[in-house]
Amino acid sequence: MRYDLPHTLQVFVMQPVLEIRVPEDFALWPIVGAEPHGFLPLSGALGPGEVGTAVMSIAACNDAVPEAADQAPRPASSLGAFLHGLLALDDLFVSGGLRVTDTSTGVTLVPGCCNGLEERGDWLDVLDGGGWASFGHDPSSLAERRGDTVRLTVDAERDDSPVIELPTVELRRLLAGAERTWPASSASPPPGRSGVFRSVRPRSRPRSHVRWPCPPELS
Repeated sequence: MRYDLPHTLQVFVMQPVLEIRVPEDFALWPIVGAEPHGFLPLSGALGPGEVGTAVMSIAACNDAVPEAADQAPRPASSLGAFLHGLLALDDLFVSGGLRVTDTSTGVTLVPGCCNGLEERGDWLDVLDGGGWASFGHDPSSLAERRGDTVRLTVDAERDDSPVIELPTVELRRLLAGAERTWPASSASPPPGRSGVFRSVRPRSRPRSHVRWPCPPELS
């Protein structure tokens, strides 16, 4: 079976992306602007402002008082209080996931609401496990293995949803490449957790009890 498109070079791109939602009047450290519910591609090439934006978003995702009684109390300072969950929680929730683009058609699959980058190991279930995985809602992105091909549905709630089809060997290559580009936080982060990106370990469900609430329009 051939996967080449006539007169078109079919190239697939996979990137780890972080969903950005800026807390109102955030001024604890420098950040770069972002569109509401937009995505920041993650790599070792992030600039200082982008690292600041990423750490801010991850801290905001986990801005909750840990449930364990033996945890240290939330600091009184605004900086300490904002970073409390990021520093105290063992398992972080990081809104985002893996974005896949078929450059020959322009079709892009993005993670939906409530999907986390720490769940990126679910992609391996498509190849080596149950043969499918879903990645949040609004859009309800979905991956299904069909023999030697993986079908990616941009939004399973739509009958006319665009799809991407790629060989299983190509998906495995993309996943390995995406993991290699995972940022080592080489740029100097703002005050807080050193190497925060490395702390986001790939794992499957169940996830942390901390949830970043859906925007009202997506609940």
